[in-house]
Amino acid sequence: MKNNNRKQDALHYHSMGKPGKIAVVPTKPTNTQRDLSLAYSPGVAEPCLEIEKNPENAYQYTAKGNLVAVISNGTAVLGLGDIGAQASKPVMEGKGLLFKIFADIDVFDIELDTKNVEEFIQIVKVMQPTFGGVNLEDIKAPECFEIERRLKEELDIPVMHDDQHGTAIISGAALINACELQGKRLDEVLVVVNGAGAAAISCTAMYESLGVKRENIVMLDSKGVIRKDNPNLPESKATYATSRDLYTLEDAIKDADVFIGLSAADVLSPEMLLTMADKPIVFAMANPNPEISYDLATATRQDVVMATGRSDYPNQVNNVLGFPYIFRGALDVRATTINEEMKIAAVYAIAELAKQSVPEEVSRAYNNNLLKFGKEYIIPKPNDPRLLTEVSSAVAKAAMETGVAKSSIEDWAAYKTQLVKRLGKDNPILRNLTATAKSNPKKVVFVDGDRYEILRAAQIVKEEGIAEPIILGRIEKVKKIINDYLLELDDVEIIDPYLEQESEQYQKYAQFLYEKRQRKGVTLHDARKLLKDRNYFAACMVEFGEADTLISGMTRNYSASIRPALEIIGARDHAKVSSMYMMLTDRGAIFMGDTTVNVNPNAQELVDIALQLNESIRKLNITPRIAMLSYSNFGSNGGETPTKVQEAVRILHEQHPEVIIDGDIQANFAVNKEKMQANFPFCKLKEHTVNTLVFPNLESANMSYKLLQELGNIEAVGPILLGMKKPIHLLQLDSSVREIVNMVTIAVIDAQTR
Repeated sequence: MKNNNRKQDALHYHSMGKPGKIAVVPTKPTNTQRDLSLAYSPGVAEPCLEIEKNPENAYQYTAKGNLVAVISNGTAVLGLGDIGAQASKPVMEGKGLLFKIFADIDVFDIELDTKNVEEFIQIVKVMQPTFGGVNLEDIKAPECFEIERRLKEELDIPVMHDDQHGTAIISGAALINACELQGKRLDEVLVVVNGAGAAAISCTAMYESLGVKRENIVMLDSKGVIRKDNPNLPESKATYATSRDLYTLEDAIKDADVFIGLSAADVLSPEMLLTMADKPIVFAMANPNPEISYDLATATRQDVVMATGRSDYPNQVNNVLGFPYIFRGALDVRATTINEEMKIAAVYAIAELAKQSVPEEVSRAYNNNLLKFGKEYIIPKPNDPRLLTEVSSAVAKAAMETGVAKSSIEDWAAYKTQLVKRLGKDNPILRNLTATAKSNPKKVVFVDGDRYEILRAAQIVKEEGIAEPIILGRIEKVKKIINDYLLELDDVEIIDPYLEQESEQYQKYAQFLYEKRQRKGVTLHDARKLLKDRNYFAACMVEFGEADTLISGMTRNYSASIRPALEIIGARDHAKVSSMYMMLTDRGAIFMGDTTVNVNPNAQELVDIALQLNESIRKLNITPRIAMLSYSNFGSNGGETPTKVQEAVRILHEQHPEVIIDGDIQANFAVNKEKMQANFPFCKLKEHTVNTLVFPNLESANMSYKLLQELGNIEAVGPILLGMKKPIHLLQLDSSVREIVNMVTIAVIDAQTR
């Protein structure tokens, strides 16, 4: 029943709505007759003539430079075999989908109804003007070798048969890291390759390029060990034939360091695995069922490093880690080929990524906070966003260095930024704020140090150079979380206020708190007791300059978190404490206040809130353009709310003419400049795009930012506390690691500006 349900789900997925998985989408305006006349006749003649003068202009005036052909004849579809060209189309559409979602490369899938090698080659050759690159897919061996070789020689655009080279590149990266973990040298390992198809031949050639010695390789096909005394070997197999006295997999596997499986399910028995060398490496990549199951292999040999082609086990050798980014890099420098140096550059870039800290979105996607370079993590996960920037850049750089690039990249940082923008994952505001924070990192004390999210964020800001973390919490519990989740915080200071009660620091804080609050009913005994609360202790650290800022609020409600800071540090002279959220929308950052502190501010308090927003946003190197919101437009409705908003605007216009602000105005007019200009041409905001909203009360502000956050899928940074004497910042309850890191970044910048 389960398999039948999966079958029906798959058929429904491919047939629902518009059949298939991909479509052509216009990239230029097509709304008017003028648009159409430019897109087609007569305007289209101009780019045609420019391309006629210089064929290279096709990269400027057409989609060629970002268009890859995924071409197959369906003779070797993974897990299905020779199913024919038409039946392979869903696979090719799927490949096109992966190109698009991982690297923003457009694809036409082309299924050729021919098994004739020469005919296949000639068809692809005559289509060269259409494409910037060609991805060959699911073509059986040995024909695939000749097809790829000829097309690489006869076309001047990148060509790659992914079934051969994709697996070679990804498993090559995995082999580098597995050998490092197992303490083995590539030039010394004994390698058994079970399988002799296109992928196996290409993988073995790649391992040679990485340092494995040919004399240390034994390859097997379905008949057993490929031997030199066999007179009928094709050239591809003859390269790896051996004269050693080996005939079966059981013979070959004895004392081998590495097993590479690209063959059939369950051919490697536990008994064979036990005969391998110490600390063996097993890549069982047959799909859907590997040569030996992950669970069986790891139960048989605890010292094994294991990889498969399956996503439900660690270390999946998945071609999607490579091909989108290899073509991305090749296209971006208009490479004429994908050479060995470019592929090897991809191998090392992928291998290196596995050694770096895993991004939060990857850990969350796999519900695994333990992902760290080791036996169960030797290659990155497919959804790692860094693959796009690191692998594409490495490939592009190799193309330039080997002289196969027609264009060059001068600014690699700008190139990586542009890559991230392609997938809509770039936020220039956060990027710029992070750079500002890194320029002068500050000491940040984390109040809720016994939460995993806090400690993970502390590691990130430490590694990124954003801040120097100080952790408050029960020391044993904090250390247990660090150890359990393999966090790298060994050199970070951890303080438990409960254990500091006899320290000079604790006594100093207690005396200060007593003197500050003695006329508020606080005795010295009370002060000592209050300091057991980490919020009080952290606030004292900031007050005495032993930390530059603090982060709290992860586990307590807002009022309980802010009260200690108000009592110890307090508001700036004549300032009204308030807060704002920075909402990261498609149209840029929108700042909203007051979202968490003042329930129903009067006119003067609205003035104070607006001025605090104005000052704080300018510290972020952004010019605030502020709309004072109401349910009225410039007096169109009466009532308490419009009246106080109008009075606040009057005061601001008279006393602070430098502030770009107006109101009262309804929210839809405030955020739509065209509507504002058409209906209220006198408005001081008419020439500006509003980026700051001041709400008339806490109710409207709080509801608005939460609705935006949930329904609009908009990232919220905040609440950012305003009006305090020193930089104090609070989190939402149960904030994510990313939200904590964003808040630390804001806190550091706040500390810098003071």
